[in-house]
Amino acid sequence: MAEVVRMPKMSDTMTEGVIAKWHKKVGDKVNSGDLVAEIETDKATMDFESYQEGTLLYIGPKEGEAVAIDAVIAVLGEPGEDFQALLSGDAPAAEKAPEKTEEKTEEKKAAEVSGPESSASTVTPEELGCTVITMPLLSDTMKEGVIAQWNFKVGDTIKSDDAIADVETDKATMEVTAYADGTLLYVGLEAGQAAKVNDIIAIVGPAGTDITPLLNQKSAPAKTETAEAPKADAAVAATAAPVAAGNDDSRVKASPLARKIAQEKGINLSDIKGSADGGRIVKKDVESFVPAAAQPAETKAAAPATETKAITLPTFVGEERYTEKPVNQMRKTIARRLAESLFTAPHFYLTVSIDMDNAMAARAQINEVAPVKVSFNDIVVKAVAVALKKHPAVNSSWQGDKIRFNEHTNIGVAMAVEDGLLVPVVRFADGKSLSHISAEVKDFAQKAKAKKLQPADWEGSTFTVSNLGMFGIDEFTSIINSPDGAILSVGAIQAVPVVKNGAVVPGNVMKVTLGCDHRVVDGATGAAFLQTLKSLVENPVRLLA
Repeated sequence: MAEVVRMPKMSDTMTEGVIAKWHKKVGDKVNSGDLVAEIETDKATMDFESYQEGTLLYIGPKEGEAVAIDAVIAVLGEPGEDFQALLSGDAPAAEKAPEKTEEKTEEKKAAEVSGPESSASTVTPEELGCTVITMPLLSDTMKEGVIAQWNFKVGDTIKSDDAIADVETDKATMEVTAYADGTLLYVGLEAGQAAKVNDIIAIVGPAGTDITPLLNQKSAPAKTETAEAPKADAAVAATAAPVAAGNDDSRVKASPLARKIAQEKGINLSDIKGSADGGRIVKKDVESFVPAAAQPAETKAAAPATETKAITLPTFVGEERYTEKPVNQMRKTIARRLAESLFTAPHFYLTVSIDMDNAMAARAQINEVAPVKVSFNDIVVKAVAVALKKHPAVNSSWQGDKIRFNEHTNIGVAMAVEDGLLVPVVRFADGKSLSHISAEVKDFAQKAKAKKLQPADWEGSTFTVSNLGMFGIDEFTSIINSPDGAILSVGAIQAVPVVKNGAVVPGNVMKVTLGCDHRVVDGATGAAFLQTLKSLVENPVRLLA
């Protein structure tokens, strides 16, 4: 039975290939492993050998012509066999033909429904007694949402306070409320699919209502399907195999697959006799090759004493593997916002070392009486808020044609979660006690891990603190959390020798790095802020005054 030969995908970026040369012509007999053509890809010109056997009945593209991936380039079969059906129908296309016909029929019906009469007038949801539910804006940075799950199906009765679906945003998974009574008439996308903000996701109304006019006016978001690119069987054979050094294999005529197998088995291709055209070595020649018997002991003994003994290394064959995971909404937003910040705000960084001896002693005394345990990060958050009141230029943001100087201190606290990073905000931190700040941060951490943070929890920061000290990081730099004008990176407390009163003594030092948006914070301004911060942390009693 005739079989089609398709253009293989020979590189990860290849979209089409050019037939550089045909090594066979119509009527030639083709065996498995025979070199059929040379194909020029976006990377290199590579050999294409056949994995099929038969007579070459048809050649599609001429030499020099470009062909799309998976397009038919040749047909193999029995001499005289009729192959025209394969070219005109193309098996995969023939299978899809009924779907296309059906789609056209549906489009035709839709066109008839929304003909001149219907297009002349606009039907509103109110006229039909329906409520159109769109993808809501659940956070200030949200561009699209993913339906995590539907809680109802088409035909179910809905009440106005029912949560019809759970939507995954860039921050958390949140419920979407119907705000309408009636029957669920339409669902625009399936669980796991994404819709942009304000796209139609559902329609609720009286049972039996024809909602076609609404959908014709504003269609629901198209359902996207990810189709894996077709993989031609010959693609593996077309991969260029490395040539072994130290022998004359590079001059031996052999297929890429034959070279790869020979290299894996440690076989010298020059020892093999090829069975293909022109003595070319193919896969079956390597697999059936039997090495010659070892030389007799007498011959070895007669070898010169100065002969260098050959070193034989064992063959190790590895396997390249990887796993791909779709990017979730949180990671998409992190990537977009940080890229915007990095390439929009001109960053510069200032680092200072802080003596933590007094802070460590003060924290131990505070925790003896505090209702909740106070961390070093809580002390830093409080100190930052107090320092910002003295340096309002650091508590500012770039607004394009003006600079906003914030008189309040809302400190964002960066928190790592399973899928990325969240920054809940401790509001008016300069007026809160260390215990109050500690309790808020702990509550935010629990909500973040459970994906229960709400938009009000992460909006409105004026400055951000990012702490990696608990991971043993000495010092690091952070990208500014836009629209803030600065961010503080906090490292670990290190036990190091320090000089006090002219003597080297044991000490505890913590490095902090201030990342600044140079549009609103100058170097001297940032340095003055750090000096104030250093003074507050080194003398934490000032935070309690």
